[in-house]
Amino acid sequence: MDNLVNADLTGSIGISGLLSLAVSLICVAISWWALQNFKLELFIRYPKSPQGRLLHLLLAIVLGHFVAGFLLDYLGYSAQIRHMF
Repeated sequence: MDNLVNADLTGSIGISGLLSLAVSLICVAISWWALQNFKLELFIRYPKSPQGRLLHLLLAIVLGHFVAGFLLDYLGYSAQIRHMF
């Protein structure tokens, strides 16, 4: 009986981790796509240089991380609503 509960818990944690990873990567990709329309020339001297591209990538990762955190929190909070009633 204890092994069955442990297997269910392990599977649930694995699915949660996989979902979080997928949402994070999707949000970073969407952020990268959205930042393609952002004019970095206003802030960076050479936006096509390796440093400019790295900054673009880092901005996409940071923005994607915040969006993914919001979506995962929202998903977790909405799943907890069922325990209210």
